[in-house]
Amino acid sequence: MSIYEEVEFEDLDYDPVTQIYTYPCPCGDKFSISLEALWDGEDIATCPSCTLRIEIIYDEEDLPPLREEDDDEDGSDNEGEKDEGQKNNKGEDEEKKEDDTVDHNIANIMQKTLTVK
Repeated sequence: MSIYEEVEFEDLDYDPVTQIYTYPCPCGDKFSISLEALWDGEDIATCPSCTLRIEIIYDEEDLPPLREEDDDEDGSDNEGEKDEGQKNNKGEDEEKKEDDTVDHNIANIMQKTLTVK
């Protein structure tokens, strides 16, 4: 597949909560790529509403560090149980955000499809 545009890393918008970079797409939606994907060496951001793709130009040293899921390991039993519960909730929250994003993207596609027809 071809690349619509090459975009400098500094031109992307970053959401530190979701750790997702976005860039406006001509279709009205946004290209997106996760910080984790960038750290994994991926450099192609996709638009969920159309077939366009962009190439992100970046150096790994420009990337912020990834958030660690298990930052606190002090060895105490009560804290460990509490932390484990928080980790499970955090995972559920992230899964819900992903589901919400997918639902939003599907709604956008449906709306655009209905508008075109």
